[in-house]
Amino acid sequence: MSKVLVDSSVWISFFKGDEKAKLILPLIDSNQICINDLILSELIPSLIHRKENDLVKLLNSIEKLKIEIEWAEIIDIQIYNLKNGINKVGIPDLIIAQNAVQNKVHLLSFDKHFELMKKHIGLKTLHYE
Repeated sequence: MSKVLVDSSVWISFFKGDEKAKLILPLIDSNQICINDLILSELIPSLIHRKENDLVKLLNSIEKLKIEIEWAEIIDIQIYNLKNGINKVGIPDLIIAQNAVQNKVHLLSFDKHFELMKKHIGLKTLHYE
């Protein structure tokens, strides 16, 4: 399997000790995970506020994907979503999905909207209930 971009929804569950999030442990052990600056920006402020410096260091040590935003594509994806009843997908999640596709990695998220739009944009997901 290719690298796996781990979304903030999974990290948050993992930090809370949720059982379902432990599925990332084998991915961590096999060095298959990656992250991007957008996901880091969703996670790090709260961790710093809570003085979780070791977690910040851990997250910053993970392989980071460069983000190249194609705004026309983001607009097209959102138009598709709205036409197909996939509502309330924020721009950050569209950028995360686009980033996974651009880098040919799987996306691991607990957010269901990625599953709904994956066929349209060629997104490969690992989605767990």
